[in-house]
Amino acid sequence: MEPTTLVVNCGSSSLKLALFDRKDQKLATVLVERLNTPHAVARIQGLETQITIPAEGGYEAALQAVLAALKEEGLMTSDPTAVGHRVVHGGETFREAVLVDDDVLESIQACSGLAPLHNPVNLAGIEAMRKLYPTVPQIAVFDTAFHQTLPPRAYRYALPDHYYRQWAVRRYGFHGTSHYYMTREAARRLDRTPATTSLISAHLGNGCSITAIRDGNSVDTSMGLTPLEGLVMGTRSGDVDPGLFDYLSTKGITANQLSKVLNQESGLLGLSGQTNDMRTLCDLADHGHEPSRLAVDVFCFRLAKYIGAMMASLSQLDALVFTGGIGENSSRIRQQTCSHLGLLGFDLDAELNHAHGGFSDGIISNPDSRFPVIVIPTNEELVIANEATRLAGSPMARDGAQ
Repeated sequence: MEPTTLVVNCGSSSLKLALFDRKDQKLATVLVERLNTPHAVARIQGLETQITIPAEGGYEAALQAVLAALKEEGLMTSDPTAVGHRVVHGGETFREAVLVDDDVLESIQACSGLAPLHNPVNLAGIEAMRKLYPTVPQIAVFDTAFHQTLPPRAYRYALPDHYYRQWAVRRYGFHGTSHYYMTREAARRLDRTPATTSLISAHLGNGCSITAIRDGNSVDTSMGLTPLEGLVMGTRSGDVDPGLFDYLSTKGITANQLSKVLNQESGLLGLSGQTNDMRTLCDLADHGHEPSRLAVDVFCFRLAKYIGAMMASLSQLDALVFTGGIGENSSRIRQQTCSHLGLLGFDLDAELNHAHGGFSDGIISNPDSRFPVIVIPTNEELVIANEATRLAGSPMARDGAQ
């Protein structure tokens, strides 16, 4: 049978699977929504089939139902030869993808305090797949791993030293698989090697982050200890004055309440009072809805400020790259952001920008722009699949480690 690699991405109420062959071709994508509720449903991309997901049984029951449907549809003709798992937080323990064993599981659990909404559900997916496929190598790929090359001046907070030494309070960064992919794909399009490529990579979706990449390595990034720091996002505030906590405590707002507000009720949603969907916001703004216009303006201005800040970590810049759902698809956001950067020499070609970089190199800037600007669709699942395939072929995996 054709060797395949399965990619598993577990969220708190969702589950996404992707199946790849060894030629990097995606064979199937499955999305499970409203997991652990009576309304849980799964769909295989491109098919009308709806998969019934048990309301109980958690990730293991959901995975069993999805895998059975893939086999019934003829999309998965044998057990996978490797399973790659997205894990959000690896702390300082994991600098790269690893083959999962009991020690790795304990270390991922130890990082759960840094990502309480993410790591526990990532672990649940790994444990479920180990039960379903006890002899198949399971590989953990960490969002934070790519950023382990950050220098101390970029990852340390100006806090008492023991906060870092005792409690690992530092900046970690996220979206690492996306920024890693941007490095390799941009280098290919620019006819360079990753080790000689320096970029500013803007991953813009419901979650947003920006990374300075110098000679193929992450040297600064906008997200910090958690995925809350940095840019304005769909429902996350990004940077706020830390004094906000003290001030709002005098108004009766508790730390838990404020944490929920900053993570789930802020960002584009909070500013607009309407939605966190950028397409809808742009449409509302065009029809005179002032809060939506403000949300778009704040998003673009904050992004432009961070682009300028990232240049402090670079000695050269080969390209500014836009990716993610917003970065890839919104010509308006790209144009409005770059309009704040004229002093730095970024100059977009209106036609190319409108076409979303509709050419093989994805370049949307004018030839006389000081720096190229590129649109590149991200492919985090492919990165995870490639890492899983690589590690599944290691001697440790062949000797039976799980």
